[in-house]
Amino acid sequence: EQDFIKAGFTVVGTENYENKLLRFLKENYPNVIRDTEINLEELKTVLGLPIDEKVNGYGLNFVGRNFARAKYAQKTEKELKLNTTLSKDIDTTQNLVLKGDNLDSLKILKNHYSGQINCIYIDPPYNTDKDEFVYPDKFDKEEAEVLGLANLSESDFARMDFSFKTKKSHNGWLAFMYPRLLLARDLLSKEGVIFISIDDNEQSNLKLLCDEIFGEENFISKFDWRKKTGANDAKDIAVVTESILLYAKNKSYTIEKDIWARDESSINQKRYRLSDEFIEERGKYYLDTLDRGGLQYSDSMNFGIEAPDGGIIFPNGRSEFKNDGWIWKWGKDKVKWGIENKFLEFVKSNKSTGSEYTIKYKVYKKVDNEGKPREKSGRVFSNLITEPINQQGNDDFSSLFEGNTYFTNPKPLGLIQYFLRTIDNDSIIVLDFFAGSGTTGQAVMQLNADDGGKRKFILCQVDEPIKEDKPAYKFCLDAKLPPVISSLTIERLKRAGVKIAKDIETENSKTGLFEEDKKQVPDIGFKVFDSVEAPKLKVDDKGQISFTENQSDALSRIYNMIFTVGLDEPTQVPEEVVKDCIYKIGNHYYITNSEKLTSDDYSNAIKNGKVFIDGWTASLNGTLQNYKEDVKIVF
Repeated sequence: EQDFIKAGFTVVGTENYENKLLRFLKENYPNVIRDTEINLEELKTVLGLPIDEKVNGYGLNFVGRNFARAKYAQKTEKELKLNTTLSKDIDTTQNLVLKGDNLDSLKILKNHYSGQINCIYIDPPYNTDKDEFVYPDKFDKEEAEVLGLANLSESDFARMDFSFKTKKSHNGWLAFMYPRLLLARDLLSKEGVIFISIDDNEQSNLKLLCDEIFGEENFISKFDWRKKTGANDAKDIAVVTESILLYAKNKSYTIEKDIWARDESSINQKRYRLSDEFIEERGKYYLDTLDRGGLQYSDSMNFGIEAPDGGIIFPNGRSEFKNDGWIWKWGKDKVKWGIENKFLEFVKSNKSTGSEYTIKYKVYKKVDNEGKPREKSGRVFSNLITEPINQQGNDDFSSLFEGNTYFTNPKPLGLIQYFLRTIDNDSIIVLDFFAGSGTTGQAVMQLNADDGGKRKFILCQVDEPIKEDKPAYKFCLDAKLPPVISSLTIERLKRAGVKIAKDIETENSKTGLFEEDKKQVPDIGFKVFDSVEAPKLKVDDKGQISFTENQSDALSRIYNMIFTVGLDEPTQVPEEVVKDCIYKIGNHYYITNSEKLTSDDYSNAIKNGKVFIDGWTASLNGTLQNYKEDVKIVF
């Protein structure tokens, strides 16, 4: 990498990990940086804060905090390898599944998706007696030194070592979550939100942690979900709820952009069963009476309206003026407008006396009674969720696996869909980096099938081994799948997609269904990427330098470049221009195995667009040197 920089090439990759805030401070407030460290007194002066603070601020401190921050900033040593065997609809899908440690996956995603994820839902390990959570990330003295914590004292290291290796340690759990939530914040769009499921063991700590990472002012709500109806075996109080914390990247911006939907399920949709020639722009409608009684009376609202037979209609079905307390809901001008624009309908009266007609107005689904588009309808979503309960999650999963449940209480589809429906955008990108049983992916596909949305999902799941005595282990072996959790995640997505497509086919085959009313099968595919060791330099005993073996094929190397460069959607399929060497998306050319190319190959690519070259397979030969002003090297 340094050789290419010295040779005058532009290198992509290193600058992606440079701290932008630190660079800003160096350029604009150099006095704040002293001996490569932040001078807090100078920083307070720049910010206009009081310097002589004798009382510590309110916040969350835990053993391993600085270590966790360093893990966030550490460059990943992993890259992605396309798994064509496990992928589905690989050429058309917009969905992603990343296998491997989510800390690495999030860092890889950050290159392209920073500031682009609209919604995150996670269900992290809960650190309970049953889970026996132990800090899973790499931790030893060598790692501490790599992270720049060389001055860590023996006693400090011993405290961290004890905390990280002790089961159910609050410190270990917080140190595990901290870098992942920092990366989640980076990935969220300006109007993005994150939902985090948690139980009482860490709920209070998680709230403080999120207040720090996302900002206390960006806390929106704590959902209380009644996950079961009772717990008669409790020794004291039956705990039947679970919490879900909701934070925004920028709460004021979510309000300004009005991202929140209304709960349309609270509306009696069956009422809207009538249609007319305006169905496209106004939707279906129901009829409501134009007159009313018992409210404040006004002569101006008690007037006659000419009926189709030439007769006159007054409020309360009268055929003549009378003050009986009944009036029209609309004034004369609006009634005239309603008749001209067919918002009013004359209906034969069933009364034996009075006018032969009564008047009703149409309540359209899409527009109000002034013809203006309805902004939102339904109730505001509540933070109290009483259904579905946990058992439904088991049923959702087992219905796809011949009645078998290989997970302990996976989250119900309806719960995740409830959260997704709170967002008034059916084209969002949804990320779940603790994918587990794959509920979030299925929820996205099913919701798209229901409402015609174009939501996309990105799932991250570690290849956690399944114990040999578990039924899921035998299932994986019988299905010729690796016996790891991610195999179940992916298999569920595949089976759910098949079910969705079959259900839509059945629905569309019903007689009497108009073509425009038939549903479209949504995107039920996904590209699967494995996490593998990225190439790196190694030095042998004799001081000889070489690269580690490259585990990725040419196309996977191209996808890694696409992720790193960040200009093109990683869900796109690059077009192969020169076999195993040059691929392109639009006018962006991505080159690997460049030593196999001729000068003409380079010239043609440079002439037609921007060129990016894989630094791990490139060499500083004369041919490449000729084009250093026109290409960028990617690591």
